[in-house]
Amino acid sequence: MGETYAGNARLKAETACGRADLPALGDDSGVEVQALGGFPGLHSARLAPTQVERTAELLKRLEGKPRPWNARFVCVVALAAPGRPAETFEGECRGEIVPEWRGQAGFGYDPIFLVPGTGKTFGEMPPEEKRLYSHRARAVRAMLESGALERLSG
Repeated sequence: MGETYAGNARLKAETACGRADLPALGDDSGVEVQALGGFPGLHSARLAPTQVERTAELLKRLEGKPRPWNARFVCVVALAAPGRPAETFEGECRGEIVPEWRGQAGFGYDPIFLVPGTGKTFGEMPPEEKRLYSHRARAVRAMLESGALERLSG
């Protein structure tokens, strides 16, 4: 594991690109909780063995901390192509961690991440609605808007 989302995403993309000798994408993401100093961040997927346990551990660490539990989801997407330096693109979604599991959609911390202005957690949103706010969708949109894919063929 690297020390940044960008480093991890770049490593994944460059490894796949090197093995296939084709353009490749890699990504890394995490949730950063302000009341915990940005924790779990890069360790979001390794906080505990299962997602249910990871969610429980995060909520346990927040017990006794004043609310709102402001947080942000971060995603960095890397695009690697043979003979070119990898490019990275970041997306984020700011919101709030809520103490109760809400919804069954999505994955990870989605059911406890409340998206501002929607009254819903990511876990309560159908995929098409989540794409409007998602950190991952924003990172991919940043890549598309940058012209990076067009530069691959140019």
